[in-house]
Formats: sequence, structure tokens, C-alpha cells
Amino acid sequence: MRELRIRTLAGVFIVAGVLSWAGARLWNSIGTLPSVPLAAPIVLAVIAVILLATALSIRARLKAQRERRPEAKGVDPLMAARAVVFGQSSALVAALVAGMYGGTGVFLLESLDIPARRDQAIYAGFSVLAGLGVIAAAIFLERVCKLPEDDEHDGAGAAPTA
Repeated sequence: MRELRIRTLAGVFIVAGVLSWAGARLWNSIGTLPSVPLAAPIVLAVIAVILLATALSIRARLKAQRERRPEAKGVDPLMAARAVVFGQSSALVAALVAGMYGGTGVFLLESLDIPARRDQAIYAGFSVLAGLGVIAAAIFLERVCKLPEDDEHDGAGAAPTA
């Protein structure tokens, strides 16, 4: 499984932001702009909390296992792999959604004097912040579940020589 790349997430964020900004301009010229739902930052924040709680739980279990505590519960490798996949997919979706709301928020900055648009810009800003929280929690989860490097093979995967 490959690690999350910050460049990939930043690229998704920027492309989604630019397309969303252009789409908001086009949509606004045709009629009304679609609204940013109040639930968007809330849902993203809940996902970030779930990812963070999962990472902290796995980290505590691994620490107890390393210290060989008698009550320590082991970490199932399949569960850890599923957690990492959940974190990676959540980070990619959060980068896309945060970029979308970021582009919309940048467009809405032009009309902050209208109360409804100002509220939409605030919701968009909180959505971007919550999306960044999801990305940070996903990266932390991935780091917690990362296996230590294999010193025996020099990290290159080469077969031992006789």
C-alpha cells in the first residue's frame, strides 16, 4: 500500500478549487449560486474526529503491546489496514470537497456585503478548515499504522546473498 502524498492531495485541492471557482462564476452569471450546506463542515469535522480517535486508539494499543503489558490487546493487521484505507480515502475526498468549497468561498469573497453570501462564505471557510483537519488526521493515522523498515534487506527488497 502506498503512502499518501501531500503533493497529490494539494493537486486535488487546487484543481477542485479552480474548477469550483470557475463553476461558481458561470453559475452566478446564469442565475443563483448553489448554497454551501451548513452540514458540510460538521460532517467533515465528525470524520476528522473519527480518524483521530482511531489513530489514538491504535497507537495506545501498539504502545501497550510494545511494553508487554499483560492486559494489552493486540492490533489486528487487517483492522489496521482497513483503518489506513479509510484514512486515505477520507483524505482524498476531503481534499476534493475542501477544494470545492474553497473555490466557492473565494468567489463569495467578492460579495460579502450581502448577508446570505457572507454566511455561505463562512460555511465554505469552515468546510475548508474541517477538510484540512480530515487530511491531518488521516496522515497521522497512516503514520501510526506504518510498519517499521526492514533492516535485513536494506529497504530495497533485494534477496539476501550467500
